[in-house]
Amino acid sequence: MARGARLALLPAGRWLVLAVAMLGAAAAAADEPRARVLLQTVLVAGLAHHEAKAVWPGLAAGDALELVREGDNAHDPQAVRVDWRGRVLGYLPRNDNADVARQLDRGQRLEARIVELARYRNHRRKLAVEIFVRIPALPDPPAGP
Repeated sequence: MARGARLALLPAGRWLVLAVAMLGAAAAAADEPRARVLLQTVLVAGLAHHEAKAVWPGLAAGDALELVREGDNAHDPQAVRVDWRGRVLGYLPRNDNADVARQLDRGQRLEARIVELARYRNHRRKLAVEIFVRIPALPDPPAGP
């Protein structure tokens, strides 16, 4: 299979797109990711109950998001909150948060970004996000003779 992308069908009939986006040799620092794997693309839940409406005009596709694990959440023990610049937008849906919660609990470094923003006629908002796992760069091989 080509190095660029891989698709996999996971249990429970959910598609997870696993895409390895190889970053060029321009990565200068050794701790920069050499690649990242797309774990999932998901719609954020609870936008109407948090600060999404207030910050909506400032949101843009490509903006970085912070994923905050809320293990003590009374409504969902696997809760993962989605923040933008310190403002709470909503949560990963209960049906789609277990894998991300498990990775965050293990200390895995995850990245999230906005993929799509949409408003419906009934004023409901849709916010799609992509969640990535960073793969650390391998050390350069020693120089040969």
